[in-house]
Amino acid sequence: MRLSTSLVYSQGYDAIARRQEELLHTQQQLASGKKLLTPADDPVAAASVQTLTRAKDQAGLYAANVSTATGALSQNDSYLEEVGDVLTRVRTLAVQGGAATLSASDRASLATEIASEAQHLLGIANTRDADGNYVFAGLGVGTQPFTATATGATYNGDQGEHRVAVSPTRTLALNLTGSAVFEEGRNGNGEVAMRAVSGNTGTGVIAPGFVTNQTALTGHTYRLQFTGAATYDVIDVTAATTVSSGNAYVAGAAINVAGMQTSINGTPANGDAFTLAPSTRQSLFATLASLVTALNTPASTPGASAQVSNGISAALQDLDQGLDNVLTLRATTGAQLRELDTLGSSLSARDIQYDASISKLADLDYNKALSDYARQQTALQAAQESFAKVTKLSLFDYLDR
Repeated sequence: MRLSTSLVYSQGYDAIARRQEELLHTQQQLASGKKLLTPADDPVAAASVQTLTRAKDQAGLYAANVSTATGALSQNDSYLEEVGDVLTRVRTLAVQGGAATLSASDRASLATEIASEAQHLLGIANTRDADGNYVFAGLGVGTQPFTATATGATYNGDQGEHRVAVSPTRTLALNLTGSAVFEEGRNGNGEVAMRAVSGNTGTGVIAPGFVTNQTALTGHTYRLQFTGAATYDVIDVTAATTVSSGNAYVAGAAINVAGMQTSINGTPANGDAFTLAPSTRQSLFATLASLVTALNTPASTPGASAQVSNGISAALQDLDQGLDNVLTLRATTGAQLRELDTLGSSLSARDIQYDASISKLADLDYNKALSDYARQQTALQAAQESFAKVTKLSLFDYLDR
């Protein structure tokens, strides 16, 4: 087989170029610390690294959302705590206002303090965040949530929620609507509300009452209409019918109507009335306004004193339900914060796992690379030396001698 001089030179050059390319590639790997400089180095590993990187980036987005949600929910919890503190303070003042020994001026002073707490509560409800957005407005963050009225406050916001994804299958609301915090409490005991009708002139004071038979509840409102000091009629207000007439009244004795039970102490006057109704939503602002009104009512007669007692009793029941609602929201927020803490730990562990998997596929094994580098240097040197010797195997070299 004949080998031309050009072929010898060409093949020799190609061999040296390959060795130089291998050496340069290993040198680049050593400089970067990466085994995969291009997908061609290991297509399967490169595809796996790309998949893992996408998963890591996605987990990073969830981790950022978890951090955002944790901050928002922690702030919500602080607002709820402040609302709870206001309601607890108002309840203490209401209990004080029920003392029979207080004078009209004493109750008026308590009413003034409660009115101040109502303004404090309104200020919380209209809180803005660092960006100037209303916290309790729902999605309409530019709209002031509450406007004060003579009987409480009106909610101007919506029921929208700012939700973020904290995992592929879980989203959480970052905000609490003003309606949920300040208007979702029930009146009465949460099931039924027993109330004295405004304008009663007797000394009858109705007890909070309770449900005795769930299956007997009709959802209707009933009125105990007194036809004298010792008799009353039971009227179904919803159906506009009289259930019973001429019932004997005994102070403190149980009165049972459609699965509900209450009692009345004192002596109601002819024409006095009391209602037994299902509990409904009650605004905290309306509760505080009614309490202020009750405390400001002059108790100059026994009948007026009974009105004050009925008003304070009703307000205390409503305050308890409103406070229960706030505590429930705090419990829910606390559970969500615990969930976020668990998710954050899980995402952090997963991020470490992704890094380890990517490192195993893409990072350089320096021991092997240095060994390859030394071997490739030797191979390049051998190729260069052999090429130099082969190029001297020419007939002309021998003819010159």
